[in-house]
Amino acid sequence: MFPMLLKEDTNGHSLFGENTGRQCHEFGDHCANLTDAAVTYLESRGGIPATPNLFHHTLAVLHAGQYAAENSDALRQDWPRVPLPNDKKLLKTSGELGRQVAELLDPEKKVSGVTVGKPKPELRVVGVCSRFDGGQYNPTTDFSVKARWGIAGKGGVCMPSYGMLVERAYTPEERAALGDGIAQLGETTFDISLNDIAFYKNVPSRVWQYTLGGYQVLKKWLSYREFSLLGRPLRLDEVEYFSQVIRRIAALRLLGPELDANYVAVKADLFPWK
Repeated sequence: MFPMLLKEDTNGHSLFGENTGRQCHEFGDHCANLTDAAVTYLESRGGIPATPNLFHHTLAVLHAGQYAAENSDALRQDWPRVPLPNDKKLLKTSGELGRQVAELLDPEKKVSGVTVGKPKPELRVVGVCSRFDGGQYNPTTDFSVKARWGIAGKGGVCMPSYGMLVERAYTPEERAALGDGIAQLGETTFDISLNDIAFYKNVPSRVWQYTLGGYQVLKKWLSYREFSLLGRPLRLDEVEYFSQVIRRIAALRLLGPELDANYVAVKADLFPWK
């Protein structure tokens, strides 16, 4: 884990503190987690605090699919280099994209059109909790996760299992709502069962398969909430939260073309790092 901010700590006893040698006035009583060379770079392109922060530019680059493809070997075994834009406006654009990525990855951050407010049209049809019979929910019985997403391993440790899901084509209504976004979300979609009563409708294939830190995010979440392990049904807020996570991942996937275009533009005009 790499913190974005550090608290000034002259004694060196704080996990997220450091004797930076700089006055921590940039973000309240915190400093940006940057080397002196990085500070010099940012000062030459707008100063600190800068919009964007170098942290967010790095997020934007690391989440570009084209960057990952071109640096796959380094990503597997070493720290890949992150290109820095020479142009101040491009740095700002890249940082704003990275800020969007950061908001989507932060489960406690409310994102308009994704987790709060009216969902964006392309997200409205994604990850909708439904009943197989189309009826009304009974929150005391319908939301127990009993599709064998998780099992108790040795010592009671949760182990992921196979679960229940159906891969299918999009309905005409879903395809119309997603439009060109299907290219980023995948050509097929899944219906993900909680049990034999309730399921999450239309979880696009690239959303369902999305991994972070080596884990398949949605499957991992379900595995820990299997009724036999959790000991209770999901609460209504948890049911809605899982829909929000599905929409967060879909929104992140939909940023793909912008993130790739940003990476290509940055790579075309590099800052001469020394």
